[in-house]
Amino acid sequence: MKKVVILLTKPLALLTLTLTGTLLFILLSQPNPSSRKPDSMARSFVLWLHGLGDSGPANEPIKTFFTSPEFRNTIWSFPSAPSNPVTCNYGAVMPSWFDIHEIPVTADSPKDEGSLLKAVQNVHKMIDKEIAAGTNPKNVFLCGFSQGGALTLASVLLYPKTLGGGAVFSGWVPFNSSFLEQIPPEAKRTPFLWSHGMADRTVLFEAGQAGPPFLEKAGVSCEFKAYPGLGHSISGEELKYLESWIKSRLQSSS
Repeated sequence: MKKVVILLTKPLALLTLTLTGTLLFILLSQPNPSSRKPDSMARSFVLWLHGLGDSGPANEPIKTFFTSPEFRNTIWSFPSAPSNPVTCNYGAVMPSWFDIHEIPVTADSPKDEGSLLKAVQNVHKMIDKEIAAGTNPKNVFLCGFSQGGALTLASVLLYPKTLGGGAVFSGWVPFNSSFLEQIPPEAKRTPFLWSHGMADRTVLFEAGQAGPPFLEKAGVSCEFKAYPGLGHSISGEELKYLESWIKSRLQSSS
């Protein structure tokens, strides 16, 4: 199981927060979904945001965990982050949604809100496009791992409509408390699922734990799930729970 890839070069130590190896491992245990007749569920949209140094296509096996018939009409999107210099990697250029100043990420790590807000604007364009295509906003779900989880949090909280939900895996709060003043009332009605491994040494568990109290202070509902022994990775157990969590919130076409 691949948790964090550390590439040692001279003079740079490049850190990438990816899921690729993990997905290849847990995918082997998944049964092939049986063919089913189309159901009465309306179109839904799941946007998955990857971690630092990863790519969207490498995360596409995630959708194979969603075998329930409710997902027959789901549109999946796995975008790739643009290449940007990353401070924690001594300015090395790699796929990154926004700048990260230090690894491991703690609850008190420096925040780069400027580059974060630029990334949020791009995510909002993806959501706007899907809603314009006819998807009910309450059937739109944002999910992300690590840096992608932090971006998921910010993107949902700044979106001017109530969405189906936001799911953060091994993420953190990438902004300061003054951010609370920018959250629209509609966004406060979007629920969150927050999952974090207790053995995470890249985004420390304390950084994940700081998320739900922040959301509670903002008046946002959040379910927090801690996974003992899990490092900076994502497990099949987490993804199957995400399937049931999203399924229970999908709106029907009737």
